[in-house]
Amino acid sequence: MGKFSRKLQKLYDTAPTVPSAVLVSLIAQGQSDREISDNLDELAFLTETLGANAIYRFTQRLEKPDIRTFVGSGKLEEIKAYIEHFEVDMLIFDDDLSPSQMRNLENELKVKIYDRSLLILDIFLQRAQTAQAKTQVELARFQYLLPRLTRMWTHLERQRGGTSTRGGAGEKEIETDKRDIRNKITLLKAKLRQIEKQGHTQRKGREGIVRVALVGYTNVGKSTLMNLITKSDILAENKLFATVDSTVRKVVLDRIPFLLSDTVGFIRKLPTHLIESFKSTLDEIREADLLVHVVDISHPNFEDHIQVVHQTLREIKAGDKPELLVFNKIDLVETMPSEEAIQHMTEIELQEADFKDFDALSNAYTKKTGIEPVFMAANSGDNVELFRKRLTAEVKKQHLKIYPHYLEPEVYTWEEEEEKEN
Repeated sequence: MGKFSRKLQKLYDTAPTVPSAVLVSLIAQGQSDREISDNLDELAFLTETLGANAIYRFTQRLEKPDIRTFVGSGKLEEIKAYIEHFEVDMLIFDDDLSPSQMRNLENELKVKIYDRSLLILDIFLQRAQTAQAKTQVELARFQYLLPRLTRMWTHLERQRGGTSTRGGAGEKEIETDKRDIRNKITLLKAKLRQIEKQGHTQRKGREGIVRVALVGYTNVGKSTLMNLITKSDILAENKLFATVDSTVRKVVLDRIPFLLSDTVGFIRKLPTHLIESFKSTLDEIREADLLVHVVDISHPNFEDHIQVVHQTLREIKAGDKPELLVFNKIDLVETMPSEEAIQHMTEIELQEADFKDFDALSNAYTKKTGIEPVFMAANSGDNVELFRKRLTAEVKKQHLKIYPHYLEPEVYTWEEEEEKEN
């Protein structure tokens, strides 16, 4: 082997490898093929966000999960054979596992096991930036892992070994780890109480000004919209949970100041531990005067996403807030063609088309909620001016609740407002 070839081989040997993952999902009664596929696509996207590569998917129809291993014995053998043949690094489930199921699967398969909650918690841990967010996620993760601690999870991140999971030093080490985790949980709770106290003082100082919170399913474009309105540089990526920390910026529209906050995106089956530990961050939503609900209209399941967001808002006691519904990413959707164009399309073309009739959709949601939604594209700038006008009108309504005798100022266009600020 030549000198150059040896250098190439050395680079290849030391290059970081992307962990491989296999996805597992149980099919619930009444689930359509499209729903199953969409759910697994989201799980694959979460896996990619974590930094792993989903190389295969297993599904199984069961009335209820197996009490020992979640999947049936036959499916478990099938999964085991695949893992051993392709040397898979981790197995990821689209549902939560019980502590005993987690232990049994790890002992049987000898790979790292993720359920949906742990996957989301680890993604949050990667993406948290502020002290508050890091503390919240660490606390949630430790609380989640404590009852699931096994020999394989010793010190949480230790490389796996061939040590037996029963008896002797292994069991003593697990007890030591559990005690360490309990101590960390106590410390993190105390730290979080102090941070929450400071946050409450900060929020109290914002009284007398309208507060608006951006809410929505994860990866719908909230941070892009925030950057557009506030001229900020908040991280906005095409990844799930690109934003974990709550960000607040002051905005002035039509001479009315208000605070706009970008909050963490919601997702189906959001871990309960995470909702509970993110109490202070979610206070930005609970204490808001107006919610701007951003929806990715280009996603085939956008209506399900709306339901997930509304359900989560109800869970955190914020379901009765005034809401401005914003359908984002219209630039990624084809609108309904004319009747003449439809007549010239083949039956297959019509079946495969994913058109959106914005007028019909707007009428439906206006009738349902009493508020006409806004259709826009934050990334390309389509209809941004319309969004600003609608947002300004909604903020004015809230401003008048705080200051009933407020006099309407002289009206300025957005461009004139920017010139005055500069």
